[in-house]
Amino acid sequence: MLGTIISAIVIGAIIGALARLIVPGKQNMSWGLTLIVGIVAALLGTLVAQLFGVATTPGIDWIELLFQIILAVIGVLIVSRMSAGRGRA
Repeated sequence: MLGTIISAIVIGAIIGALARLIVPGKQNMSWGLTLIVGIVAALLGTLVAQLFGVATTPGIDWIELLFQIILAVIGVLIVSRMSAGRGRA
């Protein structure tokens, strides 16, 4: 159980960081939010991969990883747009 939680945090951090690198421009979001977006995207990406039947493949699960990164990019875009609008008064 503890290993699963640690894995989710590490994978979430990597997925979130990749998403921030892919999204152009500066994102007004903390690294904590990046971690949360990455973890949620990793979990949802795994769920989507399972629904399509491609979650467990021999070797690296490239399709699952692609789903996770796409969802993380969408998440980073949403969160950064929401926080950008919040700063204006």
